[in-house]
Amino acid sequence: MTEPQTAYLIPFISGFNIMVFEHEIPEGSKLYFAGAAKTKRFIETRASTLLSEAGFEEILTPLFSYHQHMSVCDQRELIRINDSENHPISLRADSTIDVVRIVNKRLGGNTEHKKWFYVQPVYRYPAHEQYQIGVEIIDEPNLSSALTQAVSILNDLKIVPLLQISNINIPRILSEIVGLSLDDFRHVNIEKFLSLNIDWLTRLVYMQHASEIDEVAAIVPEAIKPELMKIKELCEGLEYPNVVIAPLYYAKMLYYDELFFRVIEGNEVYAMGGRYKSDETVSVGFAIYTDALIDALHSIK
Repeated sequence: MTEPQTAYLIPFISGFNIMVFEHEIPEGSKLYFAGAAKTKRFIETRASTLLSEAGFEEILTPLFSYHQHMSVCDQRELIRINDSENHPISLRADSTIDVVRIVNKRLGGNTEHKKWFYVQPVYRYPAHEQYQIGVEIIDEPNLSSALTQAVSILNDLKIVPLLQISNINIPRILSEIVGLSLDDFRHVNIEKFLSLNIDWLTRLVYMQHASEIDEVAAIVPEAIKPELMKIKELCEGLEYPNVVIAPLYYAKMLYYDELFFRVIEGNEVYAMGGRYKSDETVSVGFAIYTDALIDALHSIK
C-alpha cells in the first residue's frame, strides 16, 4: 500500500489556497544527485584546474549585491530585498560587473592581478537559478584572451558545439545606415533585410565564414569595414573546428558592447562572452552555463 504524500497548505496566494508537497522544489530551481552531481563537480573541477594553470585566481562574490541593476536589462528579473538600513539589494543575478567593481574598488591597491574566475550560481525572479563558470580579464581589450580559455575548456571536455562569433557594433551601425530598428536584428528579420535589395546587406545576411570577410568588406559602407575586420582577426589562429560568424546577430546587453561570442547547440546556449566596459575599464570575459553542459555530457554517454 502506498503511503499518502505529505502536503502543506500555503494560504493567501492571489486569494487562493494552494497545496505544496513536501518533496517539491520551486520551478526553475536545480536539483542534482548521483551521476548528475558527479558530472557537475567534474566540469567545475576541470575548468578550475585549467584556469588556475593559465594564471587565473578564483573569486567568490557575495550572494547579495547593490549593483545588479547595472547588469540586468529587465529589472523585473531581479529578486529584491532590503538591507538592515532599508537600502535595496538584490540576489546575485549576474557576476561580471560585481567582480570588476570589487577588484577595482574594494581590493584596489591590494592586488595587481587582472585574471579572475568564479564558480557560482546566479538567480532570476521568481525562482530561476543557473550555475556558471565565469571568467573576467580586467583591463584587457582583446577578446581572444577570453575566447582561448573558453575553447580550452570545451576541448578538455571533448565537446564541439557551434561557436558563433559576432560584433554587436555592426547591427548598431547598420540600423542608422539603412533605417532598420535594432528589433529587426534582435528577431533576425531576414525577410526584411532581403527585401531592401542591397547587395552588400544580402551578402552579410548569408556570410558564415571568416574566409568571406575580405571580399564582403570591399563592398560594405566604410563604417562597417573595421568592425568586420575585428571578427576576422578574432578568428585567425583560433583552434576550434566548428566556427561560424554571424555579423548581423544582435542581443541587447547592458555591458557587452563590441566583439561577442556564443557557444550553442540547437536551442541550448553553453557559453557566452564578449568585450565590455565598466567604470571606463575595458575588459573581456565569458560565462559557461554548467547546467546545459551537464545535460550535454550525459547525452553523450
